[in-house]
Amino acid sequence: MRPAPLAFSLVLLCSSELAAAVRLSLHGEPRPPRRRGNLAARTTVAGNTSVANVGDVKYLTDITLGGQKFSIQIDTGSSDLWVAGAVPNAKDTGKSTKIQYVVGGVQGLVNTVALDFAGYSVPDQAFLSISASSSYPAGSGIIGLGPSSGSSVKDALGGSPGDPVLDRIFKQNTTTPNYITMLLGRIRDPTDPPTGDLTVGELLPGYESVTSQPKLPVSTLAKSNAVNQHWQILMDADGIIGPAGNDIIDEFDVKTGVRSTSNSKQLTVVIDSGYSLPQVPPLVAEAIYKQVPGAQLVNLPTIDGPIWQIPCNKEINVTLKFGGVQFPIHPLDTSLDLNMTDVRGRPFCLGAFQPMQGSSDAFDMIFGMAFLRNAYTYINFGDFVDGAPDGTADPYVQLLPTTNDTAEAHADFLRVRGNSPWAPSGRSLRARLRAHLPLVIGLAVTGGVLLLVGLGVCGYYAYRNRRRRTAFFRPGQMYQQLHDPAPPEAHDLHLVPGANPPPYSEQGSYAQQGYGRPEGYDHGPPVGDEQKLGFQEGYNPSYSSPWDARY
Repeated sequence: MRPAPLAFSLVLLCSSELAAAVRLSLHGEPRPPRRRGNLAARTTVAGNTSVANVGDVKYLTDITLGGQKFSIQIDTGSSDLWVAGAVPNAKDTGKSTKIQYVVGGVQGLVNTVALDFAGYSVPDQAFLSISASSSYPAGSGIIGLGPSSGSSVKDALGGSPGDPVLDRIFKQNTTTPNYITMLLGRIRDPTDPPTGDLTVGELLPGYESVTSQPKLPVSTLAKSNAVNQHWQILMDADGIIGPAGNDIIDEFDVKTGVRSTSNSKQLTVVIDSGYSLPQVPPLVAEAIYKQVPGAQLVNLPTIDGPIWQIPCNKEINVTLKFGGVQFPIHPLDTSLDLNMTDVRGRPFCLGAFQPMQGSSDAFDMIFGMAFLRNAYTYINFGDFVDGAPDGTADPYVQLLPTTNDTAEAHADFLRVRGNSPWAPSGRSLRARLRAHLPLVIGLAVTGGVLLLVGLGVCGYYAYRNRRRRTAFFRPGQMYQQLHDPAPPEAHDLHLVPGANPPPYSEQGSYAQQGYGRPEGYDHGPPVGDEQKLGFQEGYNPSYSSPWDARY
């Protein structure tokens, strides 16, 4: 991103889309670094350039323009190269352009000159030349490492003559792989170097495993919105793990504002080395810092927008997730110590993950230096290079975690900041229900409707069954209650109307009734042999119960 005109750049974003999330510079110098031993710079390889760290708020590298060295900031969030002050042997193109910020801006002439950068030479690199000032001293500047679709210089020159530096390098060196890598150091880290490295088409020794990490596709914007194209990737749906080990996205019901994202829990993140303070939704910043004892959301005159002010000795641990891989954030990166004091002269730190103001339909968060110090970053340009042939692979990002030893990170924090223990906890049930209130109301309404429907169905079937039972019996017919005495005819068949049964002796035997023994039947006693059946002549059985007469 292009820097704001103040002492420590928190860097403004070049596009109108990102302008709403701009942060101004902080007035303040970093405290003297407290380190042990001598910290050597990392090994330099072909296509590699050393990166200097200035107070953890910007990273500088050296380039040569027209034979003169410039110390400029690296920025993956913008596209153009511009420098302040005179450049030897520069050629004027007759074009000019202006970069407008939310507060102020820069403008100048579009020139071309021979450039040397990261071991590569470009004979006629286009750049913006601005007048030196107290805000931009001679010899300072910025080199954009983002997609060329957002280049103001390219627009001014009407196409490829104004291509950014990396596009020129990749186009004229066809054997150079079109990717860059970046490793940023931490200025107050007592165990690791405070410098960094930027490579073009090369991998840093010892970090080759980055190519084995998940490939995170770059979300491609429509051509009509290509000016706002950045290195934006999707975070995991459970990608923000808070100080209590809680899933912040789920607990706070954080949702993406990017319409093209199918999973509303996946947030789109811009990888931007020009941004000092990562920009996150206000709910995310609240989840990280609100419970810290002594924390308060404040508005400071030197910072645009609210920011969390916290005690410097409170260790805050956050983990981020991309492609299923966890990226622990060093506790020295979750808060920044810029040697600031309150009205009583007490020092305080700033929550590095700042609530983002405004919104965008292209991204949800901007992850700047505080995140990038915890990952080795590999950015493959793919077909984002101007004039790339058809069939060139899509751009992608790979990230390798570098803060893997959390015990060492804890020890680093103790040595640099001291420690005042605190016990983080997840969000209360009441707060979680409040965050999910629309869902809770929807479920309650749905449950009530289903209950009413169920009661209606049960009532209908009960009514229909009762009508069927009533229709089965004739009018006036009733059940005989079991406790009522049996009617007289139940035990005296002579009382049944029209019945005059003869005594059993008069009924005769089977044989007398004409029922002889069937031919061939030889089982049991002869039919009609009452004596062998045990019946006595004139037998009239008695019943122990009146109801037995029915059976």
